[in-house]
Amino acid sequence: MILAIDIGNTNIVIGCIAQEKIYFVERVSTNIAKTELEYVVEFKTLLELYKVKMKEITGCIIASVVPPLNNIVKNSMEKLFSISPLLVGPGVKTGLNILMDNPGQVGSDLIVNAVAGLQYYGAPIILIDMGTATTISVVDDKKNYIGGMILPGVKVSLESLVDRTSQLPRISLEAPKKVIGKNTIDCMKSGIIMGQASCIDGMIDRIWDELGYQAPVVATGGLAGHIVPCCRKKIICDNELTLKGLNIIYRKNMELRA
Repeated sequence: MILAIDIGNTNIVIGCIAQEKIYFVERVSTNIAKTELEYVVEFKTLLELYKVKMKEITGCIIASVVPPLNNIVKNSMEKLFSISPLLVGPGVKTGLNILMDNPGQVGSDLIVNAVAGLQYYGAPIILIDMGTATTISVVDDKKNYIGGMILPGVKVSLESLVDRTSQLPRISLEAPKKVIGKNTIDCMKSGIIMGQASCIDGMIDRIWDELGYQAPVVATGGLAGHIVPCCRKKIICDNELTLKGLNIIYRKNMELRA
């Protein structure tokens, strides 16, 4: 059984995987102020909650977009399991052909999602990750990662709207009953939820036009469940996509080392 960890700007996603079975997926807040020991306690508590014994963890892989936390989380895993985690980055084999101006600048989370997308859904494919930022990645019909786009995330947009206005309240992320709101809160919900859904629909159309063919769309991330149901395009929601990708990359690199 391996522990797969995806360190994002807002949350750290953690999952236990045996072969291809994911035993659990949980999120904890990303906090660069925490020490190695604090992360040890947090991870240990989470495993105990799901009755996973320490000795059952035989490997660990980490993807991160928060560099200051890389060594802290890596060292905490070494203390907890006495194993050296695999950190997705230079030198790690992914099997993905990246056609970018600077492949090294592509976020590890985007690479991991693309690896999983190819394995489970095939090519071509459009991958949308809705977290702190909303990222869209495109893999063409020749299985090449050809690029994508980065948009302000749903919560980032909402927080900016509330922080920069005097009379708009903080609201929950729920779809309004109608697009045309009849009060301030419903107007905000429509703008944030329906606005992001319309943006996603529009971006998909533009990607299809540029590719010259239609590609299936898969969405993941903590906020996908709020937005995808409001989209008009057919979008598959897979909240385990990143963990699936981490599992594939871990297995691939362990086979190479064997």
